[in-house]
Amino acid sequence: MQEPGLTRREFFPIGALCFMAACLGSGCLSAPGPAPAAVFRVMTYNIHHGEGLDGKVDLARIAQLIAAQNADIVGLQEVDKGVERTQRRDLPGELAALTGMTCVFSNNYHYQGGEYGNAVLTRFPVKSWTNRHYKMLRPGEQRGILQLVLDVHGRELAFLNTHIDFRSDDSERWSNTGEIEEIAQGFAGRPIIMTGDFNNLPAGRVYERLCRTFQDTWAAVGVGDGFSSPANDPRNRIDYIWFTPPERLKPVRAWLPPSDASDHLPVVAEFELR
Repeated sequence: MQEPGLTRREFFPIGALCFMAACLGSGCLSAPGPAPAAVFRVMTYNIHHGEGLDGKVDLARIAQLIAAQNADIVGLQEVDKGVERTQRRDLPGELAALTGMTCVFSNNYHYQGGEYGNAVLTRFPVKSWTNRHYKMLRPGEQRGILQLVLDVHGRELAFLNTHIDFRSDDSERWSNTGEIEEIAQGFAGRPIIMTGDFNNLPAGRVYERLCRTFQDTWAAVGVGDGFSSPANDPRNRIDYIWFTPPERLKPVRAWLPPSDASDHLPVVAEFELR
């Protein structure tokens, strides 16, 4: 069993290409217009190693989706780097170039000769970052939580991104939640946003426990059921954007853009720093 720890730091520089004009021109997605300067947008997206519903790995359509939604910070899960199934491509580096955003990636699990983990794309300066591996209670995939401190309009924001266990026995998720609470305490005094695939429905005890520390953005401002999985027949709400404290962060609205670029739908929310 691998003990919790910090993985090596790795940056991808801001890329040069942007697909916004092409996507908006084709009308491929409908989204609200650009956010006002005092407001920023967050997306969480399990990208299924870039593989869409058609079985093709196509990062361009993911980049187009991010651009069309005018997302400023994107928490990505299921990201490959140097993995055989994705032709050993550097998906974090490619997404940085395609979106023109800074990408921070950290490996949680060595898979098929490469790395597999979470990533964050951001338009804001990254002041610091680290990754923590969760304590594993039983054999399986090592998971982790990526933690960034961003400079958002001159103020520090803690941004967390994670993907926790999927098994029906929620003991691993329950243990992960305790570690998330500990991490949140370490960012006390800063506004915090956490994104990810939590593999837990709102009726679950993990959700109820997370609500002790965070507020669920969709419950606050979303309209409808918020189902994001599976993308071709959404019937589960397992992808979340959490925030705290409400005195520092005000959610404005939240929505689910249609997409066939993954087996999940992305969730997008707009926030105002108070």
